[in-house]
Amino acid sequence: MIKLGLTGGIGSGKSVVASLFEIAGIPVYIADAESKRLADASPVIRKALTGLFGEDIYRDGALDRKHLASLIFTDKENLDRVNAIIHPEVNRDFLQWASRQQAPVCAIETAILFESGFDKYVDLSVMVYAPLELRIERVALRDKASYEEITRRIRNQLPDELKKERADYIIYNDDKHPLIPQIEKLILEYRV
Repeated sequence: MIKLGLTGGIGSGKSVVASLFEIAGIPVYIADAESKRLADASPVIRKALTGLFGEDIYRDGALDRKHLASLIFTDKENLDRVNAIIHPEVNRDFLQWASRQQAPVCAIETAILFESGFDKYVDLSVMVYAPLELRIERVALRDKASYEEITRRIRNQLPDELKKERADYIIYNDDKHPLIPQIEKLILEYRV
């Protein structure tokens, strides 16, 4: 089985490309959604997070994401500790999920493919690229977020230029290049 790693910055259009992959018959593991599920359900994650932050990091059986955010977004050391807890569990879950897929190709969609080390577990890394201004515009419309909030979130991600250098294939989602022909080319070129 060929495993694709689909990444891109916030507002790049990763989710759109993931949907097009699924239409093309490529199952996609959405890392963000699965990490939230695992943070609530995994006893490994729960034990480690309560060990770090105390029992009140969980409320009514679920991770208190607002409380966790207040602890990690102002403290890089806490963020690194939380990532070291959650990323290995998401990786393990992805590999188990991939082993159950019947298709010859599957994908993981994650904004942090390279930052998390997930790129070591895929055969091909695919980056969705969009110009910064367009990404900010998309996120502002989608999330009703301020320019400052969006740019802060973007600064917390690996810069696009570094992602482009590390990616095996780049899909341009810039409202100039149609997506479907680029995905078809990827499928033909890499026989995925």
